[in-house]
Amino acid sequence: MKQLLLLRHAKSSWDDPALDDFDRPLTDRGLKAAHLMGRELAARDWLPELALVSPALRARDTWRLVAAELPAHAQVVFAKALYDASAADILNQLRQADPSGGSLLVIGHNPGLEDLANQLAGPGSEAKARKKLEEKFPTAALARFVFEGDWSGLSCARLTHCLRPKDLG
Repeated sequence: MKQLLLLRHAKSSWDDPALDDFDRPLTDRGLKAAHLMGRELAARDWLPELALVSPALRARDTWRLVAAELPAHAQVVFAKALYDASAADILNQLRQADPSGGSLLVIGHNPGLEDLANQLAGPGSEAKARKKLEEKFPTAALARFVFEGDWSGLSCARLTHCLRPKDLG
């Protein structure tokens, strides 16, 4: 059984209009949410073997804070193709993952990440998780999927959880 974790980067700042979008840092709220989501991944034993992360500063910082909470180190790849990526672009990256890997985390951006999560949620998905995903996929939200097969054939999966920082306290 494969596990896919889609995590939207934590809340970022728009305070400095001179900064390029790529270089926007996390806000205090974003810093707290990233730590919280990392602790939740660790507590639930949802440990990624591989993390595919957008190279944008807010995504890299989200990964750094999440990873600091995990008991095991995952291989990380900062994938340029994930910045401003569509759902199809992200899915293409997933399909290229090592077939032997069992657990993969993607940290990226909306709308592509949310669109992909909605597209992947197939038969057997948890109704409460599906409803949360359809309502809103805010910053630092996490969608967890499981499926059988290889990454190369990923087209739908079972959505088991949709967690948002506000749901966790």
